[in-house]
Amino acid sequence: MLEVGVTLPEMTFSVLEDGKMTNPRTQNLFGGKKVAFFAVPGAFTPTCSQTHLPGFIELASALKSKGIDRIICLSVNDVYVMDSWGKALGAEGILMVSDGNGSFTKSIGMEMDTGIFGGERSMRYSMVVNDGEVEILNIDDAGRFEVSDAKTLLDSL
Repeated sequence: MLEVGVTLPEMTFSVLEDGKMTNPRTQNLFGGKKVAFFAVPGAFTPTCSQTHLPGFIELASALKSKGIDRIICLSVNDVYVMDSWGKALGAEGILMVSDGNGSFTKSIGMEMDTGIFGGERSMRYSMVVNDGEVEILNIDDAGRFEVSDAKTLLDSL
């Protein structure tokens, strides 16, 4: 499982930019940057849409004032769902990243089986990644939303 001090594995993600799918790798997303990164179990789900993503939208400028260069939201959803979700919630300034097949999520040990709800998804967590290395990590227990929120991450900077 992921922990502080670990360098993120080099993987491929999907992002929709200007209507076109791109496939940045870990180095493209995190290399040379201090990134506030958070993952959710599913786009358009209640806690993710009502609290988790909105918290990062609300505190984006505060996070950036603390030295964050980029904010990334990841889910095991397809790239079109992530793009639509970001647009629906007004997540300008937050990069909505798809881990469509869950390969990144599995590689860092953050997968969970949600059964008939949605199958293999990501656990809920947030972290600060500095040039690819995990500096701060907040992982919520399954079914909880207590430590992966934007305010907790901001307070830890």
